Amino acid sequence: MQHPLSPADPVGASFREAVGEAITTFLDERAAELSGIGPELDLPLELAHLFTGGGKRLRPAFGYWGRVAAGGMPTDHEALVRAVASLDLLHVSALMHDDVMDSSDTRRGVPAAHLQFAAGHAERQGRGQAEAFGRAGAILLGDLLLVWSEQMLSRSGLQNDELRRGRPLIEAMRTEVTCGQFLDVTAQSAPLTGSLDEALATANRVVEYKTNRYTVQRPLQFGAAVGGADQELLDQLARFASPIGRAFQFRDDLLGIFGDQELTGKPAGDDLREGKRTVLVAHALARSEASAAAELDAMLGDDSLTSEQVNRGREIITASGAKEAVEATIDAAYQQAMEALDAARVTEEGRTALTALAQACVKRNF
Repeated sequence: MQHPLSPADPVGASFREAVGEAITTFLDERAAELSGIGPELDLPLELAHLFTGGGKRLRPAFGYWGRVAAGGMPTDHEALVRAVASLDLLHVSALMHDDVMDSSDTRRGVPAAHLQFAAGHAERQGRGQAEAFGRAGAILLGDLLLVWSEQMLSRSGLQNDELRRGRPLIEAMRTEVTCGQFLDVTAQSAPLTGSLDEALATANRVVEYKTNRYTVQRPLQFGAAVGGADQELLDQLARFASPIGRAFQFRDDLLGIFGDQELTGKPAGDDLREGKRTVLVAHALARSEASAAAELDAMLGDDSLTSEQVNRGREIITASGAKEAVEATIDAAYQQAMEALDAARVTEEGRTALTALAQACVKRNF
């Protein structure tokens, strides 16, 4: 029988639909549990469906094709899909918390969860501040999705020895992304440094733990471990993953300032309002004249920035040459990853899929 997924299109419509169906089925199964607790849980479940219903599905893709890279195409395709789909429950859990911390208004083109909880509170004329209720609801939804991500993995249908091999990578992933988030908020609150090297070192450390380990390396190694990879192959895959994870985040940084809101689902310029100390911002501050650097620095973390002020921030970043510097860094990281993949001992199907996934991370506009 022909396999339902193709390594030549590793994160295409068929793959995304398979992951989406697995998540929908899992959440539908949770509905009976929640209805037994009370109707108050209707909105959290509705929002769980809403925010897990889309996205790039890159983490599940790296998990699935990591297994193929180590052990070939799976015989139990559906169990593997369920296992890697659990990574997107973890991802959306982090997004719910992220939006509260960043006071984001939108997520995937719709009002963020904390705003929808707040609107529900106001609609039923609840006591207390709607904003505080909204934040609490979004935090608890994130917690619930985190719990469910583990439950979905445990009930995926993978064999016990497969789960035993893969679980340490997921445990590391959960710890690393949480610590990476803390590194990020610490960096945002740190005084401006005049040293480009110091600023880049800080930004790259955040990227390593908040993005690479979480988006590429650990999902890839999890899948490979499920497929029977030894430590040598896991190390080879890490050498591929790290530069691709960095390139993915650097592309995200560019989109966070210059992206099309219709494609990204978030207002362009939000990274300025949130005060993100990205590699792009580090280059812009270091390369700009003192007055322009001070102007840009004053914008960071100002959630009241107007569209005109955001446009001015873009002008400063562009004039500094920071965009070109980051694009060059992305190109270099991509080449480094491809060299590491060439040297890795992976299956041909895995090599095809990982090559396409690397391109999807680097050459994207959303």
